[in-house]
Amino acid sequence: MIWKRTLRTASSERFLGARDGADAVAIDLHYLPDGTVAGTVTLLASAKITDDEIPALLSAFDDDLLPGVDLATGNLTFTVIRGEVLGNFEATK
Repeated sequence: MIWKRTLRTASSERFLGARDGADAVAIDLHYLPDGTVAGTVTLLASAKITDDEIPALLSAFDDDLLPGVDLATGNLTFTVIRGEVLGNFEATK
């Protein structure tokens, strides 16, 4: 998986993961005041990521991009969703 940060605020980040040249997963992270991190992982249905691949995907993301927290110690949690992109909806003037 190749990761690219697409959004960063003072308390959150969004990453897109690509596999085989196509978007496969989006991860939104929220850095909470108590030092924990809560993540929402959206697996794109088109990427065909199997349930068996999910633990390794989350562990690799944790190891590569989140040095201050860890799944094993309980200060990092993920909610995993499988879905599809319907489009981008933006405000207009």
